[in-house]
Amino acid sequence: MFLEGDSDALSLRVPQLLLASTSPYRRELLARFQLPFEVEAPGVAEEHRTGESPAERALRLARAKARAVAGRRPGAVVIGSDQVAACGGEVLDKPGDAARTRLQLARLSGHEAVFHTACVVLRTGPALELAHVDTTTVVFRELSAAEIGRYVEAERPFDCAGGFKAEALGITLFERIDCRDPTALIGLPLIWLAGALRSAGCVLP
Repeated sequence: MFLEGDSDALSLRVPQLLLASTSPYRRELLARFQLPFEVEAPGVAEEHRTGESPAERALRLARAKARAVAGRRPGAVVIGSDQVAACGGEVLDKPGDAARTRLQLARLSGHEAVFHTACVVLRTGPALELAHVDTTTVVFRELSAAEIGRYVEAERPFDCAGGFKAEALGITLFERIDCRDPTALIGLPLIWLAGALRSAGCVLP
């Protein structure tokens, strides 16, 4: 029990929470928990490694991001996350511009894309590391060139893996989504993360 205004006691009860990410989408998702948190860029190179599966790559990068920030902020609870999408064994990177987005969506038309969203919760002291990979399958309907063009012009989803925003107009591109956690597709699996943060000492309903 501690008195109101006792900041030292409060700091013992409420761990400092950090999101190791530059993604505005992950920041918006984490804000749903209504917990105070800071955002820090992890500065991790997101390179491909030969022979690495999409799920392995996502988990490796999520862990690397969390460890990079945790190394600079001892004692804090750090969240690292990464998402890797693939279609027919081909990794779908962020397209970066309109032309690449149109090509990527044409490739996805009538096909399935699998999104591997990894999340790691890390604390250096007392030591804690929890990791999870969520898998979401998105089935695209047959898309005409005109539909793709209108969508890209309207939403400009150049910084999104797969070239769409499922939480916005991109939902019109799909036949269905098969998932356990709808927030994972946006970039952060909140159902799993809520449990992991409770294990790390954060108070959530």
